[in-house]
Amino acid sequence: MSEEESQPLRPFHLAFPVDDLPAARKFYTEVLGCTTGREKEESCVFKFFGHQIVAHRVPEMPELSTNPVDGKKVPAMHFGLVLEWDDWHNLRANLESKEVEFVLGPYTRYEDQPGSQATMFIKDPCGNHLEFKSFKDDSAIFDYHW
Repeated sequence: MSEEESQPLRPFHLAFPVDDLPAARKFYTEVLGCTTGREKEESCVFKFFGHQIVAHRVPEMPELSTNPVDGKKVPAMHFGLVLEWDDWHNLRANLESKEVEFVLGPYTRYEDQPGSQATMFIKDPCGNHLEFKSFKDDSAIFDYHW
């Protein structure tokens, strides 16, 4: 079955490093509202908006590289989600109410263009960067024409 054929979307899995597992657990559960799955001394599974992410304890976090995007230093290594427009704004309000510091944004890229998207970057206490974005028109998510 090709990627273009319609099929139910399955959860993705992502493993990522943390150097302070208790702080990461608190952030993902209390700030982002994740629930936990299996927990071990060296790892913790989170239900991240319906997806499975796993924090793995490491002795030291890897060095972070950035790329210039829109005149900003965007972390080259990051993960996140594409949310529905209203969900993105609700998450933004929730993060602001919890006084979460934004690394970048919230702002709109490509304003008044076909690929217009709201985006914001935050980071967990271990330095992992997360991007949450939303498109006014979901057809632009994978559109290569603009």
